[in-house]
Amino acid sequence: MSYNIRMIRRSSVLSLFLLLLAVTVVAENWPNWRGPMRTGISSETKLPIKWSRTENVLWRLPLPGPAASTPIVSNDRIFLTSVENDDLIVLCISTDGKILWKKKAGTGNAFVKGDEGNYAAPSPSTDGKYVWAFFGSGDLVCYDFKGNEIWKTNLQQRYGRFNLYFVMATTPVLDKDRLYVQLIHSDASLVLAFDKATGREIWKKNRTTDAREECKHSYASPFIYRDAKQEFLLVHGGDYVTAHRLTDGEELWRCGGLNPKASYNPSLRFVASPVAIAGLIVVPSAKNGPVLALRPNGKGDITNAMEQHIWKLDHGSPDVPSPLIHNDLVYLNKENGDLICLDARTGKILYHEHTIQGRHRASPVYADGKIFVTSRDGIISVIKAGPQFQMLAKNDMDEPISASPAVSNGKIYLRTYEALYAIHNAGH
Repeated sequence: MSYNIRMIRRSSVLSLFLLLLAVTVVAENWPNWRGPMRTGISSETKLPIKWSRTENVLWRLPLPGPAASTPIVSNDRIFLTSVENDDLIVLCISTDGKILWKKKAGTGNAFVKGDEGNYAAPSPSTDGKYVWAFFGSGDLVCYDFKGNEIWKTNLQQRYGRFNLYFVMATTPVLDKDRLYVQLIHSDASLVLAFDKATGREIWKKNRTTDAREECKHSYASPFIYRDAKQEFLLVHGGDYVTAHRLTDGEELWRCGGLNPKASYNPSLRFVASPVAIAGLIVVPSAKNGPVLALRPNGKGDITNAMEQHIWKLDHGSPDVPSPLIHNDLVYLNKENGDLICLDARTGKILYHEHTIQGRHRASPVYADGKIFVTSRDGIISVIKAGPQFQMLAKNDMDEPISASPAVSNGKIYLRTYEALYAIHNAGH
């Protein structure tokens, strides 16, 4: 073989590798609520800034019913939970907007607070081969990508009736070979780990709390903290955030101070979930309460261990949207549409600006140098990421939205109460 032929072949192999690498970088999946790392961060680029119900819309797929769950994306498949009359369903949709299959996971849907929520509030998760879905009814089910049911169980039947004012809205965390679930309500405060392949209980921990009245209820989702030295499960509810060992659920540390005893609010239930980067855990409370920034290496009760507290914001917590951390900045999207940007290391407020008047239920998402903030009325504000506030666009879908955006393969997927949209940049 001549030197030139060998060089051509090597060059071709290198070009193919670089092409595959480029495709891998661009075509990022969104396999969980809040994305690949469960932090609301996407590495996608060339996304649209402006759109409407018709402009920059690749397709629109009408849905069988309303829900607050976020779509997830794995390569050419989109998975979504929904309601259809009284049924609780899981949908598999192709990335060109066609329903591939629909499965009934349960029945007996319930709506709460008018149009505020139903049993399809939790979002599904996928590992690229299987998809798991949980509903407020307690139904927890696993399907393969062809729609075959692998296993199914009901957590109310196994662990007791859910007793809370609204619906159980926590989204299970899929991590390696396990599903982690928190069930926090008036009659129980449980942290659970299940084998993702079978639904078998691996461990169960009773989580102690001195919370009272509605504060016993939590609608938040757990979060996996992981850095080079440690890993644990963060659980949020009942006036505390707690860290649990992944192997057996043992509590490593807990922190209160989110609902101060001296000014106790008996209706301060948690909905927003914690989020973290290496070395920093940001913990919201609710209803304009405090926000804590904690170090991850605590032991025992660190409520008053100031060496474990990086900073504290006395007031300003979002009520429902979870915090976002990007590029050493923390973004807090309040229920009224205000966006607060803080220095992640000091807690200094860099700006506090208004976006859109009205309820905000979805969690903010970062992608392509922008923060996407979604109002319940269906208006998505696009704000330039960084320490200075700059509104880039306001996009009105004219349909109610509670679900957070999902970003994958150059598209923004928006789930309204009426349809699923694929938004793309038609100019690219």
